[in-house]
Amino acid sequence: MQFEIDNFTTEELKEAGRIFSRPCTFVLGVAKLEQLPDDSLNEIAFAGRSNVGKSSIINALTGHNGLAKTSNTPGRTQQINFFNLDNLIHIVDLPGYGFAKAPENIVKQWQRLISTYLQGRANLRRVFLLIDSRHGVKKVDDEIMKMLDKAAVTYQIVLTKTDKINQKDLEKVIADTKKVISEHTAAYARLIATSSVKSFGITELQAEIVSLI
Repeated sequence: MQFEIDNFTTEELKEAGRIFSRPCTFVLGVAKLEQLPDDSLNEIAFAGRSNVGKSSIINALTGHNGLAKTSNTPGRTQQINFFNLDNLIHIVDLPGYGFAKAPENIVKQWQRLISTYLQGRANLRRVFLLIDSRHGVKKVDDEIMKMLDKAAVTYQIVLTKTDKINQKDLEKVIADTKKVISEHTAAYARLIATSSVKSFGITELQAEIVSLI
């Protein structure tokens, strides 16, 4: 199965792998804006629908299976979780949106927290917006993209769970997603197709993040 490969050299990919082999530790979970850590480190954030695979991607990137808690229950991540990669960058796991099984007032609280964080964090280098390759870009994803466009927050699409679809369907979802990307002003043009289970695209995603450090 063929996957999108970013234009990184072999040495850049190796260097990214070496950097991501360094210690990565959980810092804290934030439920209120006043709990946010200082902004001395650059940050990249992972956003996406509930159960899209954010925690699995973080674990695959860092090589720590239990670093970010995974769950089959949508809406399990209820805070903004910060991870420190060897004091080089903060990796941020945002609460999933769209299908959270929680009271409406809690969901709205999450939404306000996420929106304020995304629009007000000066050291946020990029948001990686995860899209389940089996479903493609949904209306709720497009709404988030429009919000990021309006806030002028640069974001990049990462397709997840590509091991669960065949080559023909993958090619179609890549083409469809590229079309959507072209319609959004703050979207980074290049997408990355990944599978945390098969480790497809993980090294390329590591290199993309390292380029931002």
